[in-house]
Amino acid sequence: MSKLSSLILFFLSIYAYSQEVKEEMQNGKFEPNWESLKQYETPEWFRDAKFGIWAHWGPQCEPEQGDWYGRNMYIEGEKQYESHLKQYGHPSEFGFKDVIHEWKAEKWDPEKLVALYKRAGAKYFFAMGNHHDNLDLWDSKYQEWNSVDIGPRKNILEGWAKASKNNGLPFGVSIHSAHAWTWYETSQKSDKEGKYAGIPYDGKLTKEDGKDTWWEGLDPQKLYAQNHSLSAGSEGEVVTGDQWGWENGASIPSEEYCLNFYNRTVDMINKFSPDLIYFDDTVLPLWPISNVGLEVAAHYYNTNMELNNGKLEGVIFGKILNEHQKESLVWDVERGAPDAIQEKAWQSCTCIGNWHYKRDIYNNNSYKSAKTVMQILVDIVSKNGNLLLNVPVRGDGTIDEKELKIVEDITAWMDINSECIYETRPWHIYGEGPKVDKANPLKAQGFNEGKGDAYTSQDIRFTKKGDVLYAVIMEWPENNQDVLIKSLSTKSPYYNKKYKKVDMLGGKVGSYKFNKKGLSVSLEEKNNKVTPIVLKIY
Repeated sequence: MSKLSSLILFFLSIYAYSQEVKEEMQNGKFEPNWESLKQYETPEWFRDAKFGIWAHWGPQCEPEQGDWYGRNMYIEGEKQYESHLKQYGHPSEFGFKDVIHEWKAEKWDPEKLVALYKRAGAKYFFAMGNHHDNLDLWDSKYQEWNSVDIGPRKNILEGWAKASKNNGLPFGVSIHSAHAWTWYETSQKSDKEGKYAGIPYDGKLTKEDGKDTWWEGLDPQKLYAQNHSLSAGSEGEVVTGDQWGWENGASIPSEEYCLNFYNRTVDMINKFSPDLIYFDDTVLPLWPISNVGLEVAAHYYNTNMELNNGKLEGVIFGKILNEHQKESLVWDVERGAPDAIQEKAWQSCTCIGNWHYKRDIYNNNSYKSAKTVMQILVDIVSKNGNLLLNVPVRGDGTIDEKELKIVEDITAWMDINSECIYETRPWHIYGEGPKVDKANPLKAQGFNEGKGDAYTSQDIRFTKKGDVLYAVIMEWPENNQDVLIKSLSTKSPYYNKKYKKVDMLGGKVGSYKFNKKGLSVSLEEKNNKVTPIVLKIY
């Protein structure tokens, strides 16, 4: 063979290696368009489950400085930037890739945690597959920056998946990496002041820059994806909210980037067959600038049907959905809830602290209490929704003792009151009381949680199961006053003459009476005053 022929073959092999081949999409009932996807129907098991727990866990938990660390550590003056300087050094010398290298997950015991969450009443479990930091937490076929080859050198998703199966819980995976393209743009920049002024952070490094480093042979651009111009207005640093749907001058990802996202997500689906997939995106990943989100959805639905003898049992979540898109996906509301019963099943996702573990929340005793979590759960279920609750995990793979106490308190409440949650459906109205009477609109993905006045004993939520009605009193009445449920007045259109008995789950009712004012219930003083209080009416 001539030298020229050898050279041509060499360059052809390099070209072929660099061209990522698209993973085959599963054929079946669903095609990658909205008209086809609207055939979707939410499975009954999900509607019955009501409560899931999430380990929103990855390398950003290692510094214990909270959510979006991998972006904010590159913003001069931000608290996470200042913390990074003290803990690791300057981001031009020690970037987020190096934080990943520090993450070891040395005390992680997925079996122990999933069993704990099942005992607390979770009916499904979620793990994070990747975040905006773009590290895949499995033996990824299409991402060299993955938790098996670097960092903890563990197949995180495999561990969670096995633990979920062993505990009989449906397994969900959250995928957040579509936004790495714009999320990491801060890593392209540099300090404006001080001795490092003008020295670029590490976001533009290439494979060639890795000689004689721990990451030699790896391409930082496969992680940071910053070989592109900045989004419009990004000199102001915090612009991702306005550009989350790839509008308002957001830098548009390349076809290669979109293909890589598709391949990685399909690889995850094919390896783990999750029962649920959560996309941290407006509608679907990379929509509307690319169809890869539609292709992933069709692939997942068809694959799930293949695994379930022709019956679709899988769930995909999307955010900020219009009514047409709610036919195709399950609507997810982040840290909030709509103010009306929804016709279709939906989910709210929230956290007892910060999405990624934050030490300050522990130090300041700022976690949500179990009571607050149960109030949120009851409100959501009364409106035909499910709650997905994140319990932040430390970098070493454990939860702290304050989080454990909250989970144990949730367990105690659910042991007594879970019958008002599981397998229930909305009543005629979701509730009554001061918080019902005051508007609390959603903002973007949600974000109306905790707004307005605190709950009182006048705030009541309703669920039903067959002919049984549950009235959940959100707070113990002051001075042990009687509870009055106005919606059950004998003059109310919702009053049912079949209601003859009122019990308190886990306690005792002194007396009760239906009259023109409503259902009046006295609660015995000796009752354990754990709230919310559940009255069973039948």
